[in-house]
Amino acid sequence: MTRSLKWAMLAPSLAFIGLMIIFPLVFTVNLSFTNAFGAVNADERYVGLLNFIDAIEDIRRFWPAVERTIYFTVVAVVIETIFGLALAMLMRKAFRGNRIVRTVLVIPLLATPVAVGILWLLILDPTNGIANHLLSAAGLPRLEFLGSASQSLPTLMGIDIWQWTPMMTLLTLAGLSTLPSEPEEAAQVDGANAWQRLRHVVLPLLWPTLVAAIVLRSVDALKTFDIIYATKGPGGGSDFEAETLNIYAYGLTFDYQEYGFAAAVLVLFTLVIVGVVVILRRGGSREAK
Repeated sequence: MTRSLKWAMLAPSLAFIGLMIIFPLVFTVNLSFTNAFGAVNADERYVGLLNFIDAIEDIRRFWPAVERTIYFTVVAVVIETIFGLALAMLMRKAFRGNRIVRTVLVIPLLATPVAVGILWLLILDPTNGIANHLLSAAGLPRLEFLGSASQSLPTLMGIDIWQWTPMMTLLTLAGLSTLPSEPEEAAQVDGANAWQRLRHVVLPLLWPTLVAAIVLRSVDALKTFDIIYATKGPGGGSDFEAETLNIYAYGLTFDYQEYGFAAAVLVLFTLVIVGVVVILRRGGSREAK
């Protein structure tokens, strides 16, 4: 098969995928420069950068949503990476029941985020949830969890950590399985303890895999929507205590029908995601050197 024939056969699929990516992007960017509001077919006019200026000047909803989004992502991904690495190191060596442990580990990944949100909403119910019954049985004070403005975001991060730590574990475990054993064995012969072998041998070799896993998980965490909406509802709660950029843009679109402004927020959100990816990639490249 010639090279030109291969490209000819791939062209329809590539064109379709490109259209599915480019059209929504161009449409959203174009909409962000308009004052589209109300009915989708309502008259609209171009207002330039007005929507972006309004978003940047919005210190009541936009910037707090940015702060919550970054805070949620950083804390969740850091803890998931640490726990994932620890679990992967424990599961690296074969032991009795290894397959059972791996099977149980992936169970949180099998459920949809909405189902996970509803499950934890029942578990953490301040009145009838099993979590508070266990706290009371242990002699600890009862907590409001998702019912509290101050506890909502940390609780949501805990749910995210519970669901996505297994993914970081599996990715890290896959990376560990590809590492050569000779450098670690040589370090052990030289008298290096487990922590020294992990810090000076395993982590440098594993770093490219960790960076890839962190980038993938960070992008996904930035876009978290289902769990927050399923547990806190529109606006991330009555006081917007769990409102991230995704929830904010959704509310602008479907609750307030401010399509132009919502599109501008989504464009800014996309820039945030791109910026995070670039920072992580550059940081990973410097560490690799």
